[in-house]
Amino acid sequence: MEKILVLNGTIINENVAKTGSILIVGNKILKIIEGTVSQDIIKNAKCIDASGKIVIPGIIDDQVHFREPGLTHKGEIYTEAKAAIAGGVTSFMEMPNTNPQTTTQELLEQKYKIGSQNSLANYSFYMGATNDNLDEVLKTNPKNVCGIKLFMGSSTGNMLVDNKETLENIFAKSKLLIAVHCEDEPSIKAKLAHYKEIYGDNIPVKLHPFIRDADSCYLSSSLAIELAKKHNTRLHILHLSSAKEMSLFSNAPVNKNKRITSEVCVHHLWFDDSDYEKYGNRIKWNPAIKSKIDKEKLLEAVLDNTLDIIATDHAPHTLDEKNNPYTKAPSGGPLVQHSLNVMLELFHQGKISLEKIVEKMCHTPADLFDVDKRGYIREDYYADIAIIDLQSKWTVDQNNILYKCKWSPFEGYEFTGKVTQTIVNGNLVYDNGRFDESIKGKRLEFNR
Repeated sequence: MEKILVLNGTIINENVAKTGSILIVGNKILKIIEGTVSQDIIKNAKCIDASGKIVIPGIIDDQVHFREPGLTHKGEIYTEAKAAIAGGVTSFMEMPNTNPQTTTQELLEQKYKIGSQNSLANYSFYMGATNDNLDEVLKTNPKNVCGIKLFMGSSTGNMLVDNKETLENIFAKSKLLIAVHCEDEPSIKAKLAHYKEIYGDNIPVKLHPFIRDADSCYLSSSLAIELAKKHNTRLHILHLSSAKEMSLFSNAPVNKNKRITSEVCVHHLWFDDSDYEKYGNRIKWNPAIKSKIDKEKLLEAVLDNTLDIIATDHAPHTLDEKNNPYTKAPSGGPLVQHSLNVMLELFHQGKISLEKIVEKMCHTPADLFDVDKRGYIREDYYADIAIIDLQSKWTVDQNNILYKCKWSPFEGYEFTGKVTQTIVNGNLVYDNGRFDESIKGKRLEFNR
């Protein structure tokens, strides 16, 4: 059985930074060694010198859209998982709004088969809820499926769940975590119709946060929370984008008793409405990027633990699609390769600690989703690890973008900090730009 030794790195784990080495045997971490490592261990292991670098648990991204099946001109599980690995993301949870939509147990298992064949990263897939598939939703196995995805705003096809009786039933009967996209669709449609009367299809993208404003987010989020409290549902609200919504959440510690949890995505921590002029539809997301004050308040909420998880909502589209007029340009963009880099930039700017980044991107996703033996650097845990040169400078360009869509809103930006190696289940899958594609990730399991 192969042994890997990550030697003399600064391990960032459980709110502590300390120099140490990690001995990996098979899929698991056998031993965390502080101080001098014996020559016997060094001689009998494949050594990765992490001196001068930081070592963190592999990132768990609880919200991605990898576009397979049916939308593979935008992205594939293979391409987007490969990009994730290069960014230090070792596990992902992928959304059901593909084609066909993942709304039956048979279609869900078909996705898991694709993941097992093609994903370099560990994977899980959400079961999608609609207005009429409650029986299928309730068959979902909590041990090997991350959760139920519910669109209470902004989706394609029949995945917008707006039937009040259906919502009540899903919240009342689901024993599994429900992850929710919250925007109030009727109020958004009214604002869109208003601006379309003025501009036609060529609505200026800077009006996106006025069409999808904080009130529409708050109205939907508060309804979801009301239903969850009524039925004691395990609720997780995705990609929160407004300061106003922060009043809905508690900064209580993460534990089994915290039934309502929250997430922010890196684009809402990085961009604000002053960036629409430069980036246009490339930063058109749902929910919308809002004001600088919203951005600042979201980061404050990360720091005081009102927001539990940092994720991406990685959702690639082709540039041809994004270059359409506002009403025809899809919302979403590619992020999973660069999410850690965004947070490291905020660290270099003195806005967040490395320990807090690891907490929100590694530990808390594992805790809130009850992921089995991942998200931490601990003995007998799966060896999912990212090694980072904090001072390495590099610029995002066409040559190093791994998304199938081949663009990024960060093109031309010079980041400080680079993932040099990524280990998945004890395998060195990424090493300074080179991938070992012979090993595939594992289906995530959950302690529920």
